[in-house]
Amino acid sequence: MSVGLPFFRYHPDPLASGSIRASAEVCACCERGREWIYTATFYTAHEVNGRFCPWCIADGSAAERFEGEFTDSYGLEAVSEDVLHEVTRRTPGFHAWQDPHWLVHCQEAAAFVGEVGYTELAAHPEALDQLRTDMRLDGWNDEDRLEHFLIHLGGGATAMLFRCTVCGVHLAYADAS
Repeated sequence: MSVGLPFFRYHPDPLASGSIRASAEVCACCERGREWIYTATFYTAHEVNGRFCPWCIADGSAAERFEGEFTDSYGLEAVSEDVLHEVTRRTPGFHAWQDPHWLVHCQEAAAFVGEVGYTELAAHPEALDQLRTDMRLDGWNDEDRLEHFLIHLGGGATAMLFRCTVCGVHLAYADAS
């Protein structure tokens, strides 16, 4: 990550994930050109003309000024109110085909690592096993079909990879167009 950008505990490399990119755009919150701009989701009922710089995300001013959130609170029920606010209001979200959501482990929000295909996911067998289990619980009962889907991640479907900020285990969920 570039020197000088704020650090986001729950999204440590938003440049690699594509959530923040170099840009000459002016921030819709602080109205400054800061060379970096946020490119993913922001949920608000207010009209926002433009995007936000990473600093207005990190300090919470963008979420406060526009009464919005960078990610939905779905799945974050087990975390403290402080962590919930840090993830939803002070952490860059990420791009997804479906509504993105944050994973939790050890009663703490996990850190978003990035969007991955099968090869990258297979490097984290605990995440692959957890994803298989979750998909079976969601009704994927045909093992051949399940394995075919997983092996072909990276085309019309991907996995969102997370790492537990407490124990370091990797987790994932599938996202498809």
